[in-house]
Amino acid sequence: MNSDQIKGAAKKVAGKVQQEGGKLVGSKKQQAKGAAKQVEGSMQEALGNIKEVFKNDQQH
Repeated sequence: MNSDQIKGAAKKVAGKVQQEGGKLVGSKKQQAKGAAKQVEGSMQEALGNIKEVFKNDQQH
């Protein structure tokens, strides 16, 4: 695992918490911010996955 995978997963969790918090208080803005953070986290995690593939290919 690399730092992009870890940071991406953390952003996804934080985004989900923010989105659910927004639902609880009725804030569409917080829900949208949370959803956006989840997408950002998914993208960063995917970047980390790609880096891992290239790192593993170079080792073989």
